[in-house]
This record gives sequence, structure tokens and C-alpha cells, in this order.
Amino acid sequence: MAAQLIREWTAIQQFPAATQEKLVDLLSKLKNQNVSTLTILVIGKSGVGKSSTVNSIIGERVVTVSAFQSETPRPVMVSRSRSGFTLNIVDTPGLVEGGYVNDQVLDTIKSFLGRFLLNKRIDALLYVDRLDAYRVDNLDKQVVKAITDSFGKEIWHKALVVLTHAQLSPPDGLSYEEFFSKRSESLLKCVRQGAQISKKNAQSFAIPVALVENSGRCNKNESDEKILPTGSPWIPNLVHMITDMALNGKDGILVDKKLIEGPNANDRGKIFIPVILAFQYLFVIKPIQKWIKDDVARETKPSWA
Repeated sequence: MAAQLIREWTAIQQFPAATQEKLVDLLSKLKNQNVSTLTILVIGKSGVGKSSTVNSIIGERVVTVSAFQSETPRPVMVSRSRSGFTLNIVDTPGLVEGGYVNDQVLDTIKSFLGRFLLNKRIDALLYVDRLDAYRVDNLDKQVVKAITDSFGKEIWHKALVVLTHAQLSPPDGLSYEEFFSKRSESLLKCVRQGAQISKKNAQSFAIPVALVENSGRCNKNESDEKILPTGSPWIPNLVHMITDMALNGKDGILVDKKLIEGPNANDRGKIFIPVILAFQYLFVIKPIQKWIKDDVARETKPSWA
């Protein structure tokens, strides 16, 4: 496995005191449950705010974000350590290019995970989109399907939907809470359809939704914490939801050779070989043998025999 530089998480001290206290409490909660490492995979379409969200969680500009380049060109893993606890966050390129899902990006992400996290687990998936993207279309479903095909349906047991650009004025006279509810439900419905999660299993795949506002215009409370229009400090709230996801009793996604390489093409269809052979014997070979036997039985001997 390739070595990854792990730095001390000094930027946590740059958060407001109230946020620092909440984050330290959450890290202690993880350590008390014997969780010493937390690995988060951040994934989604282009320009939805994945890299900015990573920077906000860490508390420093660890991933370059530019107004002229909305995407990190390749996967990046940021690792920070504090009091024996290690946080790994993997930022990834957008999955859509030219209006289509780019499968090569997913292959690049899995190859990257194989280099740095081989035989380790992904503890949480942040599926990032924008709160102010009012419509959900078939492309969203294709993105979810591509993620499911690459990492397995179980990845959604460890998923958290993150909606960025949360500081907005809802359209059509809707209240903020009503708009958030409608937007969340439409996206969650898309996730369930794209991942082929049946209504019967929907409860076991209950996916929470978090709100994020990464811009400098984000409002603050009297403790200088960045807050949502609801008044909730969003950074500790997001980390709290990630912590709950890590401790939800579901196994993380193991980054092994099978995950990285995908199904072996040579193994595809092998399970059907006995069925095919049995079919050929019963419906091809057996009838032919019977026809030959019947022909022999009906054959009359010549007069000279």
C-alpha cells in the first residue's frame, strides 16, 4: 500500500470555540467506541461543492477550489490526526462529463482507493449535490446507478446526502423547511430508484440529509459559528451526522481487490454452465438419441440379410 502523509489536525483550533468543543466531543465519542480511524469518500457530479465541503470540514484550504476550475482533476486524500484519532477524507472528480456518466472517473477513484486504502474500509459516503438544483432528472439516477455498480448497493448503508448552497431564499413562496423537505425527498427517491432499493428495504437504507453552506457569506451566530437559515451551526451538525453514520452498526465498504478490479470477466456466466449442459442433454442429446433408436427399430432388414 502506498504511504499517505498524515498531518496533525492543527486547523481544528481555527474553528470558533463552540465548534471546537463539539468536534472534540464527537471525536471522543468515536474513540470511546474503539474507532480510531474514520474514512470518508466524497462523491457526486461536477461543480456541486465537494472540494469546498472537504475544506470546511478540515478547517483549511486543503483542496484547491477555483472559480475557473470547479473540480479537483484527480482523487485527493486528506489525512489529519488528533490525539490518536485519524480522519481521512477522499475528494473526487465529478462523475459527469458532457452530459454522461464518466465510468473512467469511477475506475480512477477505485484505483486510487486501492493505492492508499487497500484492505481498509470506507466508513461514510458523502453524496454531494446542491440544494438550489431544483430538478432531479434521469442523469441523477444514472450517477447513483454508476456508484452502486462500482461499490455495491451496501454503500448506501453508509451514505449521507449533503446539499450545498443551503443559504438561499426558496422559490414560489415556499418556507425554507418545506423547500428543503421537497428537494430532499425528490433526491432520495432518485437514489432509491438508481440503487434499485425496493420499498420493502427502504427503511433499512434510511439515508439522512445534511445542509451545507461553504461560501463566505454564510451567516454566523453569536458564537461566531457558521449557521444555516434554520439557525443550526452546520459544521458540527455535519460531523455529528457522519459520526452517527460510522456508528450505525453497518459494516463499512472494504477496499479489496474485488472492489477495485470489479467482477472477473472469466467468471461471468460460470454459474449457468451446469444448467446449460443439463438443458442440452435433456432437450437436444436425449431426443436425438431417441430418434436414432426409433429409426433403427423401424428399419426393415433387406431380403438378402
